[in-house]
Amino acid sequence: MNPNSTYVWLRTIVALVVIAALALLLQAFFDPEWALGLVCVGIIAILTHHLSSISGLLRWLRDPSKSVPDGRGVWEEVFSGLYRLVRANQRQQEALSAEVARFRMAGTAMPDGVVILDAENHIDWCNPMAERFFDIDTAKDAGQSIMNLVRAPEFALYLERGNFAEPLLLRLMRGEGLVLSMRIIPYGKDQKLLLSRDVTQTEKVEVMRRDFVANVSHELKTPLTVVSGFLETMSDGVVTMDKARTARVMGMMQDQTDRMLRLVNDLLTLSALESSPGPAPGNEHQVAMAALLSRLMDEGRALAAGRQQIELDCPETFDVTGSEKELYSAFGNLVSNAIRYSQEGGTVRLSWRRRPSGEGEFAVADDGIGIDSQHIARLTERFYRVDHSRSRDSGGTGLGLAIVKHVLSRHQATLDIQSTPGQGSRFAAILPARRIVVAAPSDQALAEKATRS
Repeated sequence: MNPNSTYVWLRTIVALVVIAALALLLQAFFDPEWALGLVCVGIIAILTHHLSSISGLLRWLRDPSKSVPDGRGVWEEVFSGLYRLVRANQRQQEALSAEVARFRMAGTAMPDGVVILDAENHIDWCNPMAERFFDIDTAKDAGQSIMNLVRAPEFALYLERGNFAEPLLLRLMRGEGLVLSMRIIPYGKDQKLLLSRDVTQTEKVEVMRRDFVANVSHELKTPLTVVSGFLETMSDGVVTMDKARTARVMGMMQDQTDRMLRLVNDLLTLSALESSPGPAPGNEHQVAMAALLSRLMDEGRALAAGRQQIELDCPETFDVTGSEKELYSAFGNLVSNAIRYSQEGGTVRLSWRRRPSGEGEFAVADDGIGIDSQHIARLTERFYRVDHSRSRDSGGTGLGLAIVKHVLSRHQATLDIQSTPGQGSRFAAILPARRIVVAAPSDQALAEKATRS
């Protein structure tokens, strides 16, 4: 027992003993009625004190938010004990509130959606990410059934079955086309955590991977079928061919082999770009654009073989900082695409200039068949073709513009496409001003020579 508590009780007992002793003395030496009166007065005083303390205790019990009343005597110890209990309870509540606040702060910071559900799948709380995923307003929708807000049959079946070992992949039908991976984790007494993660981009990548494998298989199947068929015919020896037909067959086999080789080379180039560490090229240096433009002109004229006229417009010469190999691959793809999709007798114009904003622009314009506006946004996708038959006939692999996109992205550059069906197209690679370097006078002379030629 607390020593202070013992002292309080002892003091109360002493007071009662003193009153009894005084009553006995009065009875012995004075009038007995005085003794009885003294005892009654003492008892009434003690009872009044206790009744007052009990009244204060009852008032506090009806409204514990008020302060614990003060007391004297025995009640001082009682109220002191109550005060200690109240303070301990307050500290416990404050600690619990702090834990809840930390939990909600952690839930708010999470990149995944978190919804707390009760036994009847009513919403207790959700974080901002879950509000965005499911279009929920916590202030208004708390207490609502999650089934009323996430209207998807597969989600309802998932909840009904109660088998939460595997996550649910849910495609929301709203405008942004979200794909969510959802999982329910039971905890506590009939409570659940509904966790949701945005896997839209992952799903897109998976679809692209499947399409990529299918497209590569399709692109390789045709030339392999042609080469295999001819080889089988020739190995059987059943069909005899003269020199002219043999040469024609060998030429077709060579064309298909070259097509496969171009496809494999483009795939290797694209794979190297995508697997390169970091968002920028690692072998950057000053690229002599005059020499690079001269190479592009020579290879463009060789590819055109006189069917189109190749021109270069280079009013001033300046270099860029970057990867010469990657820039040559990107610019070369733009030139070869323009030649392949231009009509015989047309003109392909190459230009290299500085924009008023200080950016560098390499552009390739043709007067060919042009591209309908609905296709422009998808031109840099792998194997995307506006006209499949024409693309294969021209020798394209369907990866050229995908390579261009990756190279320009690694150089913080952009691709601007303008095209009008029946009038031609213009593809412009725009490099940031911070990559521009003033060229030496000798390079200026080389550029002027390439322009004149």
